[in-house]
Amino acid sequence: MPGPPAAPRGTAAVPRGDDLTALRRRTTAVLVAGQILGGLGVATGIALAAVLAEEVSGSEGLSGLAMTSSVLGTAVLSLPFAALTAARGRRAGLTLGYLVGAVGGGVVVLAAVLGSFPLLLLGTAAFGAGSAANLQARFAAADLAEPAHRGRAISTVVWATTIGAVLGPNIAAPAGRSVRGLGVPEAAGPFLWGAGVFLLAAALVFVLLRPDPLLTARALAAADRDAPASAESRSLRAGLLAVAASPRARLALVAVAGSHTTMVSIMVMTPVDLGHHGAGIELIGLVISVHIAGMYAFSPLMGRLCDRIGRISVISVGVALLACAALVAGTADGDHVRSAAGLFLLGLGWSAGLVGGSTLLTDSVPQAARPAVQGLSDLSMNAAAGAGGALAGLVVAQAGYGWLNAMGAALLLPVAALALRQSLRPPAPDGR
Repeated sequence: MPGPPAAPRGTAAVPRGDDLTALRRRTTAVLVAGQILGGLGVATGIALAAVLAEEVSGSEGLSGLAMTSSVLGTAVLSLPFAALTAARGRRAGLTLGYLVGAVGGGVVVLAAVLGSFPLLLLGTAAFGAGSAANLQARFAAADLAEPAHRGRAISTVVWATTIGAVLGPNIAAPAGRSVRGLGVPEAAGPFLWGAGVFLLAAALVFVLLRPDPLLTARALAAADRDAPASAESRSLRAGLLAVAASPRARLALVAVAGSHTTMVSIMVMTPVDLGHHGAGIELIGLVISVHIAGMYAFSPLMGRLCDRIGRISVISVGVALLACAALVAGTADGDHVRSAAGLFLLGLGWSAGLVGGSTLLTDSVPQAARPAVQGLSDLSMNAAAGAGGALAGLVVAQAGYGWLNAMGAALLLPVAALALRQSLRPPAPDGR
């Protein structure tokens, strides 16, 4: 039986009915598999990033810069990846992200061998491309989803990161031991393993993510309105204008950025604080695993809540959870169980903020502008978190871990204010 006619470049064939349902399932399955690998790669590397940075730099005050560099790398690379995605589709953007992340892991290992802190920061910045790809994948899940199920679609892909992300910190110790005979510092071993996993993720996405979900969504939208969207409507400028025109899109951007900054600022210095209170690598890995479980394992619940009680309500839940997390973790003072509980709540609040904000953002802008707006969101959240991570080490060195948590909670006040304001306003007729 002959297949459908070839689609023009930059578009995709238009599936309908059962074909579209099957494509949604296949796309979700590929994204889920990619997220498992991507989550494993990221979590394996970052588990000991602060420890490695402290070893190479010889300074506790600089230990937070490894994570900061990774987060800033994610931010800086978000817009080029978004531009590539807008032009060539999700498959191209995700594949390149994982490949750049793999190169970054190799550079980190080289920096650790040479004892070069600047090279280490360069490598961790490139390693952040893997995180950029993981973040972009959540939006890929929403490309073909029905509006009433977008929260569930996004949260399913976010949830898939749980498997790899929880395993990652726990294999950091064996990854470190595996490089002992190679002249590589043990804390750099996880980055070597992470690079290999990123290569697997890139191959998976490149081979199996066909047809491209974004290009297919564009073809569906063009068929419904009998005209394709122009290249100008997909530009960064169009994305900025779309956000400026939508109060709910602005809330979504602030919610995602605020939640992510609070989470990263506290999480990045927790391994150092635990180490100062006598925790070993295995215990630190366990606490970080509990945190990552909070981040991802309950995301399907957040997605269902988004679709049932509303996106803004879930954002508000996230603010409350993050504030509680800062209180619990910031007052742990060497109680490892309390630290783990605080980190779990920190991850849970992040999940609510990310899923609620990402879903609201997708709802609030036109389809053509979404890749640009999504890239802008990832840039904003990671740039803000990078600044927070950079200051985190200095705050802990000068004032202590408790004050870091207090400052993290204070970052949530603008999110709470905007969420309250929007919840009191009726939605516009188009939902924006």
